[in-house]
Amino acid sequence: MSGAGFHVHGPHDHELEHATQHAAAHGGDTGMINQIAMFTAVIATVGAIFAYMGGATQANAGLLKNDAAIKKTEASNQWNYFQAKSTKQSLAEVSRDLAPADRQAFYQAKIDRYEKEKNEIKANAEKIEAEAKEADKQSEVQMHQHHRWAQATTALQVAIALAAIALLTKKKWLEWGMFAVAGIGVVIGALALAHI
Repeated sequence: MSGAGFHVHGPHDHELEHATQHAAAHGGDTGMINQIAMFTAVIATVGAIFAYMGGATQANAGLLKNDAAIKKTEASNQWNYFQAKSTKQSLAEVSRDLAPADRQAFYQAKIDRYEKEKNEIKANAEKIEAEAKEADKQSEVQMHQHHRWAQATTALQVAIALAAIALLTKKKWLEWGMFAVAGIGVVIGALALAHI
């Protein structure tokens, strides 16, 4: 990247440039070098996409966990409100039992109103609790997917490191190893994409 007057590249890039120049100057195997260079570029691109997806799923998991916490607080508030209505209903029941006969109907009306309000509050609290549980569940699904993306990214990074070692040592078995590890990374990435 030299657009702004400076050049930044990783150690693998430097080694790749050096190996290509050295092989060309000394009649070496540029086929292996070119193959590893192309492989590294493709795998690095796929790895960048996997890393982005891993970050996105982690952020989604955090947002869903936050939503669940907010819903749990809302449900707790509703249950506190329910308890307040229960206390008022209990006081109205005591007042009805102690009141003269002509005032008992007044307190019974309050008791009936409190019972109706409690049922509405209870239904609302249970609904909010269910929403909190669903947000928790979705957060766990997102975290599982995040772990898959992270595993895939790690495998691709290991494959790129094997590519650098293969370039330095010119060992064919390392080149096959990098293909195998990259294949594992791509399979794990496919599992993440499939939500498995």
